[in-house]
Amino acid sequence: MAAAGGSGPIGPYPERVGEGDEERVEYDKLRRRVLWTMPYGLYAVGSRAGERRNLMTTNWVTQVSFDPKLIGIGVEKPALTHELIVEGQVFSLNTIARDDRAIVRKFTKPCEWDAAASTLNGFAVHDGATGAPILDQAPAFVDCEVRQAVDLGGHTFFIGEVVDVGFQGPEDTEVLRMEDTRMNYGG
Repeated sequence: MAAAGGSGPIGPYPERVGEGDEERVEYDKLRRRVLWTMPYGLYAVGSRAGERRNLMTTNWVTQVSFDPKLIGIGVEKPALTHELIVEGQVFSLNTIARDDRAIVRKFTKPCEWDAAASTLNGFAVHDGATGAPILDQAPAFVDCEVRQAVDLGGHTFFIGEVVDVGFQGPEDTEVLRMEDTRMNYGG
């Protein structure tokens, strides 16, 4: 069984796991199931470099500092979003309403940008303060400028300073979480 982004189970392994491939594969499955129980939100991260724009479904997001206000997101290196964030040095984080859960599947592959209609994969967007796309139907957004990029193997952890935020719907809108879908990522 191949691990996400790899060719097989990934160590390290505790002493209780034997040296055999079968034992390591079983432990890898267990570790994934345990890590999948960690609560995650689901978001659409907007990226832009020049006139190129994208929205991508993401779940590895956290606030990492209060002063200054910093948000961190993990992005897989082969993703178009990674390329755009590296080039443009900006990203937006858009919350998704629980009622809109189907929308996250629309952003699992690179988006088609329609400049005339200002849409990504048919969903209306507008440019945030940084120029990163903000999803019009997002209940809330956070617009960030990259302050640091940390290489984490198959992913980069982009740390962005919050330069603008806003609610675009009711403040009490329930937002989407990973467990609201049949999706899983990580582990």
